Amino acid sequence: MPAERVSMRKIRDVLRLTHALGMSRRLVGEATGIGKTAVGECARRAAVAGLSWPIPDEIDDAELERRLFPPPDAASSTSRTEPDWSHTLYSLPVSRRTLTSFRKSRMGGSMPMRVR
Repeated sequence: MPAERVSMRKIRDVLRLTHALGMSRRLVGEATGIGKTAVGECARRAAVAGLSWPIPDEIDDAELERRLFPPPDAASSTSRTEPDWSHTLYSLPVSRRTLTSFRKSRMGGSMPMRVR
């Protein structure tokens, strides 16, 4: 499950502390109460969006959120192919296979049981 998104107020604080004061990720994280990885991710997203400090006054919280968190590209999500799960199952050691696969192999399914 994805983590809860950081509030826009905290993102503005991250950008202000990072750019205006030159604080490290660790110090910014302590000052804002978010993790240093989240601080780095906010700074990375702002750099990709072309934002720095000070943020122009015409950019409100909704516009800032649209720029930092654009909707996923529909073309990239449809271009993914389904993995070959039968190969994936047999690439795992016997001890990591599921009980369902064991039962299928015992009942004469398409997955033969392998003994080490």
